[in-house]
Amino acid sequence: MRRRAFVMLLGSAEMIGAPVAIAEERTWRLGWLSPYVSPTAGQPSADLDTFKAALAELGYVEGRSCVIEARFADTDNSRLPALAKELVASGFDIIVTIGTPTVAAAKSASATIPIVMAGSATPVELGFVASLHHPGGNVTGVTHSPGPEFAGKGLELLKEVAPNISRVAILWDSSGLHEGPSLDAQLAVAAKLGLTLLPHDVKDVRDADDLAAVFSAVEKEGADSLFVFLNFVNGKYGDKITNFAPETRLPAMYQDTWFTDVGGLISYYTNWLSLRRRAAAYVDKIIKGAKPADLPVELPTTFQLVVNLKAAKALGRIVPQSILTRADEVIE
Repeated sequence: MRRRAFVMLLGSAEMIGAPVAIAEERTWRLGWLSPYVSPTAGQPSADLDTFKAALAELGYVEGRSCVIEARFADTDNSRLPALAKELVASGFDIIVTIGTPTVAAAKSASATIPIVMAGSATPVELGFVASLHHPGGNVTGVTHSPGPEFAGKGLELLKEVAPNISRVAILWDSSGLHEGPSLDAQLAVAAKLGLTLLPHDVKDVRDADDLAAVFSAVEKEGADSLFVFLNFVNGKYGDKITNFAPETRLPAMYQDTWFTDVGGLISYYTNWLSLRRRAAAYVDKIIKGAKPADLPVELPTTFQLVVNLKAAKALGRIVPQSILTRADEVIE
């Protein structure tokens, strides 16, 4: 089902470069900071595994030329500052961050240790870097969105797929830093589309019961559709969200192709794993002597629109041809 995405990921190896031998004069200590759940044998971290694979392609041998230690906040962003300070105190050479709040935590913990963003949002507006072309400090890397307005585009696509919707429940995380401005951008788009947005903050969702309370509120207020920001809470409970939407017959827009792969209606966003691969390229450049201040921050240039026709049929929806012709992948 993921043919195009798979091809894109394979192709990204060319952007990173062919494997090269790494001089083993020292072992580089790399810290990994993520808001996500700690990986297990049954649920490994695709983000971390992708990053490690990209480093290996560049010639790094884990345990010899580099050592990677990870810290996970289990979707509780309030834990990130302490975890970032722990990495700094442990003397890591470079810290790689996943998500916007981790950048803020790492930057607050150190103004000197190189910090590589493996996906963040609005780094200039949030004060992480002075500019995209000239970061000017100890932070560089890749962003996952061209700006808050991108969330508005997702809302427009949802309306195009389901033109009769009027009340959209939004699952967002106020602790995600960038989702507030994105929600504001959606409100402006919603006014033009004649939509009423019903935001539900998942910041304090810690278990299935908390999420069930959010679902109950969505139903009580009469939402007829759903927009799911890809934050670490929504990702953690992705299976429950993709079950809830069809059970309540809500057409839903997601920001990760994983959701459409497992039965969601439509997704539109950048390829997340490609960002983790690009972070490895930044780490390689810093190890070879580049300074974060001089490495321009990259914006994503490729976005994936995926439509699940099985989900559309189950909802009694006919996906417009205008959407199908633009889709990067159609799941039948």
